[in-house]
Amino acid sequence: MKSKAASAPYLVWMVLFIVVPVLLVAYFAFTDSSGAFTLENIARVGQYSNVFLRSIWLGALSTVICLVLGYPVAYLISKSSLKRQSVLLMLIMLPMWMNFLLRTYAWMTLLEDSGLINSFLSLLGLPPFHMINTQGAVVLGMVYDYIPFMVLPLYTVLSKIDRAVVEAAQDLGANGRRVFLRVTFPLSMPGMISGVTMVFVPSVSTFIISKMLGGGANLMIGDLIEMQFLGSAYNPNLGSAISLVLMVLILICMGIMNEFDSGENEGGGMMI
Repeated sequence: MKSKAASAPYLVWMVLFIVVPVLLVAYFAFTDSSGAFTLENIARVGQYSNVFLRSIWLGALSTVICLVLGYPVAYLISKSSLKRQSVLLMLIMLPMWMNFLLRTYAWMTLLEDSGLINSFLSLLGLPPFHMINTQGAVVLGMVYDYIPFMVLPLYTVLSKIDRAVVEAAQDLGANGRRVFLRVTFPLSMPGMISGVTMVFVPSVSTFIISKMLGGGANLMIGDLIEMQFLGSAYNPNLGSAISLVLMVLILICMGIMNEFDSGENEGGGMMI
């Protein structure tokens, strides 16, 4: 009884801020402006398939880059001394102490045609590069903002790998490369799954980064939803339908990633 009473506030919180908003989104998605049931909003979502594909592509690309960059960083931090680990983790988290919008504005200052990067290139006698308002700038902004969400779960898993397992593999004759590929990498798969999920979900649905660094030319799902609720094309029913479809796509992706995670956990022993 005590445990049920203690969990009551969390259940109320979930109902008010998760269940109720999802039900409202579903209601507006399947109704028109008069409140009558309709499937027209869901059917119209297909008109924006190119926006969905662009968002998934840029989100997946940002996730892969975060994984490629974040895994070595997390691995090196996990192999450092405890005192150095604390300092390195603080450096990873330090940018997140600043406002998200301010960090994005800072990248605008760096990437614009007359920004700091091009000013530095001109001092070196090099031609300027057009970086702002491109897909590359959007991907760069997402990688910068979301890479801590890749590093932290990877570090958590890598730091908990039993040293005895690694030493056992070495005693069986495995060199450093084989130990990493056959022991460390498979055991770090849960951290990879968590990191990929935590980066892909906000990347595919972002709108501030794509608006500020993409200049509106690289419309993403988040921008499209914002336009339906806050822009000149005010249509909350269509915006809810797009949000519902995006929610379903994200749940499918998370389900697929969880299947990979389950497969790794059920794999049993590892061949050296």
